[in-house]
Amino acid sequence: MYKYLFFFAVISLCSCDEQLVSAEYHDVQPSGWSIEDVASFQIVPQDSIAAYNLFINLRNTHDYEYNNLWLISQIKFPHGKVVTDTLQYRMTESDGTFLGTGYSDVLENKLWLKEGIRFRENGTYQIALKHAMRKTGEVKGDSQLKGILEVGYSIEKQVQNGSN
Repeated sequence: MYKYLFFFAVISLCSCDEQLVSAEYHDVQPSGWSIEDVASFQIVPQDSIAAYNLFINLRNTHDYEYNNLWLISQIKFPHGKVVTDTLQYRMTESDGTFLGTGYSDVLENKLWLKEGIRFRENGTYQIALKHAMRKTGEVKGDSQLKGILEVGYSIEKQVQNGSN
């Protein structure tokens, strides 16, 4: 009986990530995410035709002090093009309850970066992420953003009409 439950659990977990193509995380120092620390990732796509969704993944604790998160993302293409975006994400409900999923002190957040992206250029792409948080009324950024454990990305195949 337990053998069948284990098999079913493994199959269920694997099928949840059928669309996942690539994912990677950058560990943040225990003292906090430094405003100078850029999480940088190298991507070498295998398919230049398919469309993908690109996400920013964060792992945070209840030590995170803000209700939102400002990020600067930069995607460098193999032939020199650079796309830079300033992004804002909600991290809590209006009552202060954290968004994301998790069962303990660590919450997982999957945030949209790009939808329907195609990697048409051959070569290595680079994704760079840094925070742009600052306390209300202050000009300088928060030098050590507390409560963020890891920052990363994931790429998933875009589902068209309910199929791959």
